[in-house]
Amino acid sequence: MSNNTRNVPKATLQRYPVYLKALRQLKKQGLERILSDELSKHVQIKSTTIRRDLSFLGTLGKQGYGYSIDKLIDVFNEKLGTEFDEKIILIGAGNLGSALMHYNRWNYVVGEISCAFDVDPNKLQMKYDVPVYPMDELEERIPKGCRIAILTASSNVQKTVDRLAACGIKGIVDFTHEHIQVPEGVNIKQVDVVSAIQELVFETNEMNV
Repeated sequence: MSNNTRNVPKATLQRYPVYLKALRQLKKQGLERILSDELSKHVQIKSTTIRRDLSFLGTLGKQGYGYSIDKLIDVFNEKLGTEFDEKIILIGAGNLGSALMHYNRWNYVVGEISCAFDVDPNKLQMKYDVPVYPMDELEERIPKGCRIAILTASSNVQKTVDRLAACGIKGIVDFTHEHIQVPEGVNIKQVDVVSAIQELVFETNEMNV
């Protein structure tokens, strides 16, 4: 993330990928310009919220004239510091890993899973939408320039993280619920579905009080 976005509210930053996905889809359909009211229908976010969110990125559109889709995409690439075409690797081809590989529809937002790795020889014989390699071949098979890994493995987690860092991985999405230590310069995002559901139940109960 660039320094220019450090003062942007967290909620706004979380909506930026939603806008980008819609914009890339619209561009693929041949559209060149879009009004905030029109974008609102695609992303199910109020147009006033969209205009406020985009205002953090500078003056990008004119009232009644709308936004240039190409310009918005370029600004997202520049401000957020990424081209959103990451080659992602997956560690662990179990139930969750398999589901992520079959889904793998993030090309409008962040990139795609290029390949996966697993210690179970049986997983290597199964049919997935991306190739699955033995963990022993991680250093050999990891795509050039790959910076992001999704971690769903259930064993040797810390050792795996150490290997990923040595391979140049800078960001890890962690589904393992293990305590992991990463070296400086490596970011980790832990995904805890149970905690998310607990928070949602609590917030829902509070609304009904």
